[in-house]
Amino acid sequence: MQADSRLPRLEFQMLWQFVLQVPRAWLIAHDTDAIAEADAARFRELEARRLAGEPMAYILGRREFMGRDFLVSPAVLIPRPETEMLVEAAVGHLQGRQSPAVLDLGTGSGAIAVSIALECPEARVSATDLSADALDVAQQNARRLGARVEFLRGSWYDAVADGRTFDLIVSNPPYIAAGDPHLRSGDLRFEPAAALTDGGDGLAALRAIVEGAGRRLQPRGALVLEHGWDQAETVRRLLESAGFSLVASQHDLAGIERITGGIYN
Repeated sequence: MQADSRLPRLEFQMLWQFVLQVPRAWLIAHDTDAIAEADAARFRELEARRLAGEPMAYILGRREFMGRDFLVSPAVLIPRPETEMLVEAAVGHLQGRQSPAVLDLGTGSGAIAVSIALECPEARVSATDLSADALDVAQQNARRLGARVEFLRGSWYDAVADGRTFDLIVSNPPYIAAGDPHLRSGDLRFEPAAALTDGGDGLAALRAIVEGAGRRLQPRGALVLEHGWDQAETVRRLLESAGFSLVASQHDLAGIERITGGIYN
């Protein structure tokens, strides 16, 4: 196998596993085997993409989330560990409820909606997205993982029929401000811009979701949102102004307030 790669060893092995469709143990046991030219050419192609900065998740077409393997493509955000907090908060809220109705706004890969559906089989989960390509990825993930999720196309609440209400609404909306330099670095350069930023101050989607939640939540229903590292206080104020109580934020492992939610009175 090619050994002069500039990739870190783990990524080097992951790409070879992907090209050869073998487990890591096989690579270790056959590290001196000859490689077919077609396989070597395929590896060099993938290596070049990674050296150019393309995320491994897009190259491999998948990413682990909540212990499950999700398909991803450049049409969707790459699921991240901090978003698992959103799922955990949702599952905690649903405990003890009979056949609760859940709405995931801007589902992307479907990681949130599918995970909630699998963790809470009694829940009736619906998920929306404006992007048809994103919904295609989400539907594939639901089928592969055996999750019952209703997928709806449209912008936020516009995708949902009038009069429908939910016990819980969750969302990881675009919340990065348009001028944030992070949009021009790392994995974010390759991810769909519309799923990262509203093109303004990063609060437009959060405002729209909070302001529209009241007519979509059942009595004592909850809204839980993921947001930026410096937005927790603003999101708490938005929720309180919209009539939510028990408003609180949760810290991620880095100590950043990443998830905020409340109960609608």
